[in-house]
Amino acid sequence: MSELIYKQHNVSTLLYHLVCPTKYRKAVVTPNVDEKLKEICAAISLRYEIEFLEIGTDSDHVHFFV
Repeated sequence: MSELIYKQHNVSTLLYHLVCPTKYRKAVVTPNVDEKLKEICAAISLRYEIEFLEIGTDSDHVHFFV
C-alpha cells in the first residue's frame, strides 16, 4: 500500500477514500450491482493509471479506496 508512483518529474503516493451514497440513500446496491461495479472498476484501472485498493459496498452506499 505504500508503493511510490514514479513519473517523469516526481515521485509520490496518493490515496483517496471516496464514499458514494445512492440518491435518497435508497437500498439499490445488490450483489449483482456489486459484481458489475467491480468489473467496471477493473476496466477503469486498466484504461487509466488508477489502482482500486478496496471496493466496499453496503445496500445504500459504496466505498472506494483508490
